[in-house]
Formats: sequence, C-alpha cells, structure tokens
Amino acid sequence: MKRTSVLIGVLGIFFATAAGAQPYPSKPVRIVAPFPPGGVADVLARAIQPGLQEALGQQVIIDNKPGAGGNIGAEIVAKADPDGYTLLLASAGILTINEFLYSKMPFDPAKAFAPITIVGDMPNIVVVNPKTGLKTLKELIDKAKAEPGKLNFGSAGNGTTTHLAIVLLEQAAKIKLAHVPYKGAAPAVQDLVAGQIDGLVDNPPLVLGHIKSGTLTALAVAAPQRMAILPDVPTAAEAGLPGFEASSWFALVAPAGTPPEIVARLNAETVKILKDPKMIELFAGRGVRLVADSVASFTAFIPTERARWGEIVKSSGVKLD
Repeated sequence: MKRTSVLIGVLGIFFATAAGAQPYPSKPVRIVAPFPPGGVADVLARAIQPGLQEALGQQVIIDNKPGAGGNIGAEIVAKADPDGYTLLLASAGILTINEFLYSKMPFDPAKAFAPITIVGDMPNIVVVNPKTGLKTLKELIDKAKAEPGKLNFGSAGNGTTTHLAIVLLEQAAKIKLAHVPYKGAAPAVQDLVAGQIDGLVDNPPLVLGHIKSGTLTALAVAAPQRMAILPDVPTAAEAGLPGFEASSWFALVAPAGTPPEIVARLNAETVKILKDPKMIELFAGRGVRLVADSVASFTAFIPTERARWGEIVKSSGVKLD
C-alpha cells in the first residue's frame, strides 16, 4: 500500500492534464549540479531545465552543490527519496572514478543511482604551447621518450579526468611526462598559454578558443572520430596512437529505487530535448556531443567505464584522502 501511495503521488508529475490540472504533490523537481556554476555540469543542467519544466508541468530548479570531486552533491541525491523529484547531473568521475580515489565514499556509486541517460560527452584534446615547437603527437611522443619527465603537463588537479587522461597517454605511448596539478582547469590553461607549462590533455570548452586563435596547438583528439569543430585535428589513432581514447561525460541519474516508469518518462523527455537540432548545434559549437541514449545502454556502459578507469587509477597510485 505504501509503494502504491507513493507512485500515485509521484506520477502526478507526469500525468497532469492538458486542461491545466496541477500535479500532486506540488513541489519543484530539483536537479543537483555537483560542481560550481558555469561548469559543464551546470551548463548542461540549465540547458535541459526549460524543456523538462514544460514537459513535466512542474517547476525545475538547478541546485549547485560543489565539493569533493562532486561527491557532496551526489550524496544529497543518493540519500534523497526515490520519488522523481530529486535528480543529479553526474560526471563520469562521480559514477566511475571517485570510488578508486577516495578510501571512504559517502555512497556506493554502483548501487546509489538509477541511470536515466548520458546527456553529453567531450573528447579530450592533447594541446601544447606553440613555443614547444611540437606539431604532431608523434613529435611529442618522440621528445618524451628522448627526455623522460622533461615535458610539463598540467591538469585540473590530482585525480581529475584531465590528470587521468595524462596517465592514460603515458601508458598508451610508453612515455613519462611531468604532471603539474592545478586547482582547476582554468589556471592550468592560463599557465599553458603563458608558456609556464608545455601541455595539457583537456576538454574542448576551455581550449577551443586558444586553438582557433593559434595560442595553443592541438596535436590530437582522444576519440574515435574527429571533431566537426576541429576538422583538421587528427584522432589519436590517426596520429599513430591507437587505444588512446578519453572523454569527460555527464549524465542524468535519479536515486536508486526510483520507479522504472518514472525513470522511463524522464529518459524519454530528456532525450527529446537533447535531440533538438538547435540544441545539438549549440553544444557542438562548444565541443560537446549530446548523447541522449537509452536507460539500458547507459546502464550497460557504466560498469565498463568503471572497470577501465579503476585500472588506470590503481596504476597511477593517485589517492585523494
């Protein structure tokens, strides 16, 4: 009886009539963005906000709860009622990496959430300062092999996806780079442009403008296909390094135990929003590919990513305690 009562209340969100009947109970749907305003998670959450609000007939608010690599905001959602009113715009780190970085997690990523859909992903790009004289990924690898540990590569911080992408590059190319962790990607990019470090393996939004202006040189995209916005930049495989693929992705999830019919409706509405041509074009211009996959596809994807990045973290020896 209790489950039936909850479902009756929750389903009010989705089946309010076109005649203007108000959903019951009347409260906003909250999407927790576990990173600061202006970051990719926040931007993606705010992009789907209006469409979800219209589709659900319910106010949708974005709640930024940054900290601990996204764990603070994720914990709020993991412990929320599974009623469809509290959602998380999660990062790949939260769902597949953080558990290997922190000895104590406030939730079990494998059990705490109900996957809805991957919202978008961004391939990492290997970029260097033009003063290095490096023009290709092969030149970078050759130099790193000739002078192990001399090239300085920055990241957004220890254990971030930009750091682990460097580790993956080192493993794939059998080279050694000097890792320089920063407190965020922005200062790392600033120092790279200023020539204080030699390179980065970073997401498109912060480096696209510099690549186009010539203040940074893009050597390769760590993805199976070239980026439409950077058609002249080869993939890592095309540049002679097959197997080097790394991306940052963001996804919508609900607390575990959310009724399947609610998850299915949230998936359908979010996918519809993400497949809008104007939305696709907008984010493509920022280097973000909107994914909009099924619940089943996303659910199957997570364990594969968890196993892959778990091995990379373990081999790197990085811990954030």
